[in-house]
Amino acid sequence: MIEQGKTKKQDTKLFNRRILEISGILHVNRFDSEQFLLDTELGFLHVKGQNLHIKSLSLEQGTIHIDGIINSLQYMDEASTNKSKNILGKLFK
Repeated sequence: MIEQGKTKKQDTKLFNRRILEISGILHVNRFDSEQFLLDTELGFLHVKGQNLHIKSLSLEQGTIHIDGIINSLQYMDEASTNKSKNILGKLFK
């Protein structure tokens, strides 16, 4: 949980659509080789691509590095998050 008064921060770096580095990670909700659903300090982030895998993950530092072909990054608000979790839940079964 973020302390009151603390500024929320989240950085995203994409290198040649092959390496994705993200800070401000709170939790990795779901992932497979084609998509990730990440809970970040600024909301849920849905990453889509091909041959995706975690190169490194540190929840203590709040960082993740993902390798693969990155096709899209999409932030979701609270209303769409619940719908997306249901849809992703069906996809990941």
